[in-house]
Amino acid sequence: QVQLVESGGGLVQAGASLRLSCAASGRTGGSYGMGWFRQAPGKEREFVATISFNGGITYYADSVLGRFTISRDNAKNTVSLQMYALKPEDTAVYYCARQNGIYGSRRDYEYNYWGQGTQVTVSS
Repeated sequence: QVQLVESGGGLVQAGASLRLSCAASGRTGGSYGMGWFRQAPGKEREFVATISFNGGITYYADSVLGRFTISRDNAKNTVSLQMYALKPEDTAVYYCARQNGIYGSRRDYEYNYWGQGTQVTVSS
């Protein structure tokens, strides 16, 4: 089994920055893509960012491109999401997930391990 634990969420004002972290434990051997997704109240879960097994490939949702940066530290089994210039519409629960694959993906059905989520609230 794999456990993913997110941290770093909170309440911030519009324009602020936050850094989310996701720590993996358990069966962390092998190579896997990782992703961040989010779900706002009353909305479906949506893709935010993904990174390949070695960090060489990243993809972002159009809504966060240029404001968010995904990175990973394989030695520490962590993946991070640096968020700048936050907007009220970024308010959501953010989930870290591990892909059943290596290149990263926008499709949530390709992920078989998920964290419990961390709340990000951006006030206007």
